[in-house]
Amino acid sequence: MSDVVIKVENLYKEYILGTIGYGTLNDDLKSWLARLRGKEDPNAIIGQKSRFDQKNEHFLALNGVSFDVKQGEAVGIIGYNGAGKSTLLKILSRITAPTSGSVKIKGKISSLLEVGTGFHPELTGRENIYLNGAILGMKKREIDRKLDEIVSFSGIERFIDTPVKRYSSGMYVRLAFSVAAHLDSDILILDEVLAVGDAEFQRKCLGKMDEVTKNQGRTILFVSHNMSSVRNLCNRGIYLENGKVVCDGEFEKVVEKYLVINKNLENKNLKNLINRKGNGKFKFEYIEFYDENGKQIESPICYEYLKIKLYYSKIDEIKMERMIIGLSFKDDFYNPILTFLSDEMGISFKGNNENCIILEIPKLMLRPTNYVVGLFSSYQTTQPQDICDLIDCAIVIQVLPTKIWDSDTPIRPYKMSMCEGMFYG
Repeated sequence: MSDVVIKVENLYKEYILGTIGYGTLNDDLKSWLARLRGKEDPNAIIGQKSRFDQKNEHFLALNGVSFDVKQGEAVGIIGYNGAGKSTLLKILSRITAPTSGSVKIKGKISSLLEVGTGFHPELTGRENIYLNGAILGMKKREIDRKLDEIVSFSGIERFIDTPVKRYSSGMYVRLAFSVAAHLDSDILILDEVLAVGDAEFQRKCLGKMDEVTKNQGRTILFVSHNMSSVRNLCNRGIYLENGKVVCDGEFEKVVEKYLVINKNLENKNLKNLINRKGNGKFKFEYIEFYDENGKQIESPICYEYLKIKLYYSKIDEIKMERMIIGLSFKDDFYNPILTFLSDEMGISFKGNNENCIILEIPKLMLRPTNYVVGLFSSYQTTQPQDICDLIDCAIVIQVLPTKIWDSDTPIRPYKMSMCEGMFYG
């Protein structure tokens, strides 16, 4: 179709894990010649094989990805870390080439894949604006016409003639986004860059992106873990997992699929979850829910008692009295609705034989719907606290309605402080 500006067909990108070369062409040539002559590799460590003889594991970052994007669409690409989102955007931006498959693009592309992309550190902010414009094929008079608008939007007028190597990460993002959004490109590609900016600038950027799609007919591909930001901008979503397109369509439905696929309702086993961060010195392994009679349940009931058991493993050096534990209930877009933090409660854990932490909630003040449960653990030391385990989506649960919701009894709007709870373990 004539209005299709990006056409991706059967795209594959394969990487070879491990180090391939020695860092210099001279050393690689010496090793290659020695191999041809049947001699030992002069650069190999004693007792180890030559790197040319080692079998490296192959990894498919993209595995048969296909989709079309029409002019004026704002498409949000979601998925866990390692799903292939950034690799896809790098191929679309022509930073790297695909292993196989084809990408057809109609129009100019402006990309902002990481802080300072396309900026020369020795040049000033003003000079980098002209450099980026020239890369996009714009003439000097065209950039002159937009210069004041770009500088004003970025909010760094005082530093526009300072070399960008002296900019903070926030200043980098401000200028880089302003350049990408205002120069005459047909397609704008953004990869999680707004996470660096402050909240006010993020809102400003989202407003600008909404304007360029609706008023200027430009196409946007937007990758972010902030579901709320993606939801406000995009009406279409593409969900990637393990390098494959799992779902493509209306954004609300894609997010619903994203959550359903990642449900963990059978045995509450958290051991094999990959969407987690931290040093692993303390890790959540199971989560279980119980009612006031001690019966294990799948779905808690709103406005009723709930006990949550968190089973964990840790290394011997970790002292439980220094642990901080957090649990949050979040909506479909990962916005926290209700959060419990042990340090704010003044809780000091002692540890027990079951390696279990319990959170008791006398009345669960949540409306009946689905919630994402997130878990957090950190360790207090003399240094800034270490994050041990951070799971954005440990489990998706459904809070069931109680009969109070079916009655005419008025219920005042709740606040987070109204829902009390207590950690112990």
